[in-house]
Amino acid sequence: MRCPFCNNEETQVKDSRPSEDGTAIRRRRYCPDCGGRFTTFERVQLRELTVVKRSGRRVPFDRDKLMRSVQIALRKRPVDPERVERMVSGIVRQLESLGESDIKSETVGKLIMEALKVLDDVAYVRFASVYKNFREAKDFEELLGELSGEEGEVGPQRD
Repeated sequence: MRCPFCNNEETQVKDSRPSEDGTAIRRRRYCPDCGGRFTTFERVQLRELTVVKRSGRRVPFDRDKLMRSVQIALRKRPVDPERVERMVSGIVRQLESLGESDIKSETVGKLIMEALKVLDDVAYVRFASVYKNFREAKDFEELLGELSGEEGEVGPQRD
């Protein structure tokens, strides 16, 4: 592993431990040349995924980009980071288990929306507003109507 500080190719692992609900290995590394310390994460990758954008452009799947977009939706929300990490890992596992190397961006967006709906309603609405490209207030009203309609169906009926 190359040192991010001095680009030395000979770094040493000082500590390794499982993290993120056992889906990754966290390694603390040390560079003997510059004395820099840094952390790396090692994850199992079942297959190389490619995201096919709406325009037809193909880009490599980026777990970190998925995590960033989820974190933006969850900004200032009281959600445990451990739950967020498990959610993102679950989405990645779902994508890998589809059996396809090419994944449509719509599929990724739908999986994120489903997971956020369970995790946090506000984050779900935030993500949906960007993902569905809301232009007017009525777009929000429709989405909120769907949310409240689902909750009403689950609860007891009133006469």
